Amino acid sequence: MRADPDPVIPTVHGKGQRDWLPRVVEALREVGCAVVDGVLSSDLMSDLRARMYRAQQKIVDELGEERLQAANELGVLRLMMKADPTFIHLLEIPEMLAVVDATLSSTAILHLQNGFILPATDPAAARVFQSRFHRDFPRYLNGYLASVNVFFALDDYTADNGGTRVVLGSHQRDQSPAVDQMERLAVTCGCAAGSMIVFDSTLWHAAGINTTATDRLGINHQFTRSYIKQQIDYVRALGSELVERQAPRTQQLLGYYTRVVTSLDEYYQPEEKRLYRKGQG
Repeated sequence: MRADPDPVIPTVHGKGQRDWLPRVVEALREVGCAVVDGVLSSDLMSDLRARMYRAQQKIVDELGEERLQAANELGVLRLMMKADPTFIHLLEIPEMLAVVDATLSSTAILHLQNGFILPATDPAAARVFQSRFHRDFPRYLNGYLASVNVFFALDDYTADNGGTRVVLGSHQRDQSPAVDQMERLAVTCGCAAGSMIVFDSTLWHAAGINTTATDRLGINHQFTRSYIKQQIDYVRALGSELVERQAPRTQQLLGYYTRVVTSLDEYYQPEEKRLYRKGQG
């Protein structure tokens, strides 16, 4: 595992830089993580922040505070696309699509989209799942890249406000590092608001503790090879009518072309009407 005296997360410029994508792919291979700055505009971030708070309230209204607290999560917003379909359009961001294509291929699907509103100075933060070191894809497949995360920072990410901490070089390993070793080697993904944090989903990471006076917001996407089950069946959760209104590429990411048949009638359909497409691998 990487143990540089002063580890630094590779940062590249996504706007107007022709070589940014190869550099991200190389960083994923070498250290497991990279930051692409300047991806989201300030207007878009302002809109997303307001929508996240409204989506959070809708989720609380639907499930109740007690049920959410019982999940031992802190400020996690799952299935935001149902609360506000605007979040579907994040799947159209060119820089994110370029990373997905370059690492998992154009047949990849969305495993999850989660929003994070990390509250300020909450002592419970140290005890919830996302604040403990973990891997979002906890399987070692002999170095095979099966899953990639793309995380949008809607605030500046710092050590003080609980910016994501990563253990560089801990990806694609069949042995789990010791917790004390990860605590010693972890570095914060310090980056400006609007940046895109990309990491191999086998990389060990954790949310930091927010000790500032304001919330820290971000949106995480995890993409996998098309034959891996999604955390949420987005086509069923969002409804076919909404999914069918999206662009074909967005439909692909949501899993529209990797559905499982439920009857012989669905199975014996002409190719253009099947619930899945050939070559989804």
